[in-house]
Amino acid sequence: MELCGIEDLKGKILTKIAVIKGDDGDEIVFTTEDDEVYKMYHVQDCCEYVTVEDICGNLDDLIGMPILLAEEVTKEKESDWEHETWTFYKLATNKGAVTIRWYGSSNGYYSEEVDFVRVK
Repeated sequence: MELCGIEDLKGKILTKIAVIKGDDGDEIVFTTEDDEVYKMYHVQDCCEYVTVEDICGNLDDLIGMPILLAEEVTKEKESDWEHETWTFYKLATNKGAVTIRWYGSSNGYYSEEVDFVRVK
């Protein structure tokens, strides 16, 4: 796997998007018309929780058209007892737009970052 950024999807045409919710963590797998596979996920560790909290929009709007917008926006909040991170992935084509919202919380020691990789 090769670490990359969501912006690597810009200009690509997606043929499939799979949302997988699991006990070991959530992941979203994107497949392009060139048979490239990208995966968005987080490896869960002790004392943290990271999950896909919401998908706003219709993922089918991202299929079959070039991705025009692919960006990541992060918001963090910290208190004495907890650290929280919201990561928003915004994707759009001429058919519509989708925002994928990940939520992470931990004691502040562990990462709440979402990884985006190209699967080789």
